[in-house]
Amino acid sequence: WVTADGFIRQELLPNGRYDEARGRRRSAYTGRYTVSGNHIDYVDDTGFTATGDVRDGVLFHEHLVLYREGDQRVRREGTGSRG
Repeated sequence: WVTADGFIRQELLPNGRYDEARGRRRSAYTGRYTVSGNHIDYVDDTGFTATGDVRDGVLFHEHLVLYREGDQRVRREGTGSRG
């Protein structure tokens, strides 16, 4: 999953872990997640919790809107340029 500007990338791994990159900072946030229907519960490795919901193929994760990799709404230029 990736924000439209490409700055934030979130990988949901098949082992129930996630890895989130912010700009050039790889693994900025890591932790575990569980899925129930279209709802995702996150617990990062520091204990912080967050939620997300997938609607119409878009992940709404707290204040973020993320799209599947390759979605036409994701800009190609400037990917990861903010940090």
